[in-house]
Amino acid sequence: MPEAGLGGLLAPIGNIRPGPADTPALRERVRLTVVALGYALSMVPALVLAILSVVTIALGPLTVGLVFALAVVPATAGVTAGHRWVTGGLLGQRLTATYADTSETTFLARPLRWLRDPARWRDFAFLWFSATGGFVLAVIPPGLLAAPITYLVWMIVDPRWLWFLLLLLSGPAVYVWWLVTPALVRARAVAERAILGGSRVAELQRRVERVTSSRSSALDHSAAEIRRIERDLHDGAQARIAAVGMSVGLAEKLVEQDPAAAVELLREARATTVSALEDLRAVVRGIHPPVLADRGLVGAVEALALTLPLPVTVSLVLDRPLPDPVESAAYFAIAECLANTIKHADATFARVSGSHDGELLRLVVGDDGKGGADIGGAGLTGVARRLAAFDGTLDVVSPAGGPTTATMEIPCRT
Repeated sequence: MPEAGLGGLLAPIGNIRPGPADTPALRERVRLTVVALGYALSMVPALVLAILSVVTIALGPLTVGLVFALAVVPATAGVTAGHRWVTGGLLGQRLTATYADTSETTFLARPLRWLRDPARWRDFAFLWFSATGGFVLAVIPPGLLAAPITYLVWMIVDPRWLWFLLLLLSGPAVYVWWLVTPALVRARAVAERAILGGSRVAELQRRVERVTSSRSSALDHSAAEIRRIERDLHDGAQARIAAVGMSVGLAEKLVEQDPAAAVELLREARATTVSALEDLRAVVRGIHPPVLADRGLVGAVEALALTLPLPVTVSLVLDRPLPDPVESAAYFAIAECLANTIKHADATFARVSGSHDGELLRLVVGDDGKGGADIGGAGLTGVARRLAAFDGTLDVVSPAGGPTTATMEIPCRT
């Protein structure tokens, strides 16, 4: 989160109503004044980029306009990304850009794609907001606080009655600063969210597309699982049980003529029965491991780690039980990631960590292997498909030479 990196400067805004004039309230208003000052200073690059954007649009049909766009549009995206980060921290939300994909577009064709992208036009609108109304909202808190401080300094440097009079007249500014600072900073943040966060309709459309895709993948995965279970039962337990029936039938015929052979057949039948039971247990473990039902996700992952041929550190902090479907998906996702580590990473150790804050289950699987993991591979694609059924995400960082870190997030309110 942003606040972790800036010592709480971008922590979510609390109550905007005037409260008691105590130390925490003073600290909060000073913090928001610093944020407002940063907002106000960002007017300079926003205004420059806004003007350059207008010039770029005007010169669009010409070659020079395309060249301008290749510089201005990415710079605008960088500025708006910083504002999404700051505003997301102040509002306690994650604001993400929804630009059209240009990865398969030629270099010179990208400006034409940008021109048809609604998200780029929202960035353009934000530049003008930041340089006009947003600047007004942001400059008021530091201005109200700076006025009496400035007059006080001038009165000390040049003790004339004029500075004393101005200091006296600016006294109410401090009271107004105390009252309006939280509301103004929040208003600026909410306005930025409305511009940069995208429309609610577009967000719902993207969510419907993700749900439709994940539902289709989940159905395909369920069908594949059913086929796997049928195959395992047919090739394993069913074949062994059929062999038991044949052995018992043959022993029944030999029990009077050759009792020793009948006993041997019954002994083989008993051994085959044990093997059939092991096959059935393996099938059950593939559906929902008993250890998961008995000990929960933490205990199941710890038990899994003990069976692996490399050291695995498990650090899962789960203060409350998870829904069974989420728990099962998380377990199999971790198991698949660890299996990939063993097969491909050449690692000497692995680690599993995770936590649940009541809203989001976050799991991290890492190793010290050679890296180069491909999120498009069969194993990780299966993990992503499994998580997508719960609107979850998988992010893999695996540079050449390692290490590899797979981060899984599953929305899960308990």
